[in-house]
Amino acid sequence: MVKQKIRFYFLWLSLICIGVFILQNIIPGFTEFFILNQNVFGGEIWRYFSSIFLHGSLVHLLYNLFALLLFGFILEKTIGSRKFLVVFFASGIIANIFAVNYYSSSLGASGAIYGILGCIMILRPFMMVWAFGLIMPMFLAVGLWVVGDVLRVMGLFEPGNVGSIAHLWGIGVGILLGFWFREFGSWSRIKKIEVPDNYVKVWEDRFMK
Repeated sequence: MVKQKIRFYFLWLSLICIGVFILQNIIPGFTEFFILNQNVFGGEIWRYFSSIFLHGSLVHLLYNLFALLLFGFILEKTIGSRKFLVVFFASGIIANIFAVNYYSSSLGASGAIYGILGCIMILRPFMMVWAFGLIMPMFLAVGLWVVGDVLRVMGLFEPGNVGSIAHLWGIGVGILLGFWFREFGSWSRIKKIEVPDNYVKVWEDRFMK
């Protein structure tokens, strides 16, 4: 695998979320101006982007920061900083494009973070993570998170303030990008090792007879 240079974008994005949360709490009307709501249909399309960095509470922020710092670091180190930004913003924005059709308003980086999770699942499916109080492979943890969101969408779980639609679209985008990077990224440029025929014949004559 080609070694990727890391620029710690996951850390900068985390700091932006913290800074925006501070502004939310000191500037009246700040959240209302940037939150994702029906105003996007009137031309305020910046909300698809800006709402990613907003959070509804300190707990909401801390949960997302934990996931972004941990899994963001893993993904950025795996695929490189520019591709990491593609995953983050593509997942977050596309998740918001669909979420606004289901929720009157929404905010948070969850769609983008679920995109990170989906991408890691494809590239490092057997990486062990701590989830649901157990150590399990990444593909299983992501599968359980997806099942939980599907059940909420179906009304079998209490949805609360969880944007399950955004989660599912975000993780879907991340999975698609994961397949793309795996097939056409650095993984596809690993050179195959070819063994000359005469080497094989010598090995067969020596060890197979």
